[in-house]
Amino acid sequence: MKLFALAAAAATLIAAPALAQNVEKVGTPGGRILTAAKVKAGATTVYLSGNLASPQTPGGSDYGDTKTQTISTLNKIKDLLAQHGMTMKDIVRMDAYLVAAPGMDGKMDFAGFNAGFAQFFGTAENPTTTTRTTMQVAALAGPNFLVELTVIAAK
Repeated sequence: MKLFALAAAAATLIAAPALAQNVEKVGTPGGRILTAAKVKAGATTVYLSGNLASPQTPGGSDYGDTKTQTISTLNKIKDLLAQHGMTMKDIVRMDAYLVAAPGMDGKMDFAGFNAGFAQFFGTAENPTTTTRTTMQVAALAGPNFLVELTVIAAK
C-alpha cells in the first residue's frame, strides 16, 4: 500500500511540470502585450463575461476615470479567477472596450487604460502579460462606465 501511495505521489510530481506547459505565451520580452498565446489540449480554460468597475463608494454612481475603472475591473477579474483556481498570470486573451473619456475630445483614454493595465501585468507579482485588443465603442451598459473587459484564462 505504501509503495502504491509513493508511486502515485511520484506520478503527481512528474505530471505537474507537464501541466505548466499547457500554455505557451509568445511575445517580445518586456512588451506590453503578447503576439500570441497557444493553449494546448488538456488545458483548463475559463471564459469570463464582460466586467465593469465597481462604484468608488458603495451604492454610489461615481466609478472614476479610465485608469481607476481599469484597476477596479481588473481587481474584480482577479477575484473571479481565484474562484476558479487561476491568477492573472493565467489570462491568455483580453478584450478591452473603452468609451470616450470626459475631456478627451471624443476619444478613449488609452494612456489611462494602459496605466491601470500596467499595475497587473509585467509586474513583480505577475511578470507575464496577455494578448489583447483595445477598442473604442459608442457606449457601455451605463452612462458612467468607461471600461469593460472580457478575459479568457487557461492553464
